[in-house]
Amino acid sequence: MEVKIYTTSTCPYCQMAKAFMKENGIEFQEINVAEDQQALTQMVQKSGQMGVPVIEIDGQIVVGFDRPKLAQLLGI
Repeated sequence: MEVKIYTTSTCPYCQMAKAFMKENGIEFQEINVAEDQQALTQMVQKSGQMGVPVIEIDGQIVVGFDRPKLAQLLGI
């Protein structure tokens, strides 16, 4: 399973999403879009959103920290 979390350093919901993944033993790649313009462009193309977090789980996009949707996609 491939999990990516598009974040910024100041986003509280990004911190919650990362903590949720860690609590459930889910490995993820964090991509800070404030530091990587190319990643920001990629995130917007995938999600249609400028806000973070945007979480990609095996190609499925979740905008924001939607705990029930994340649990469903992660099978937890």
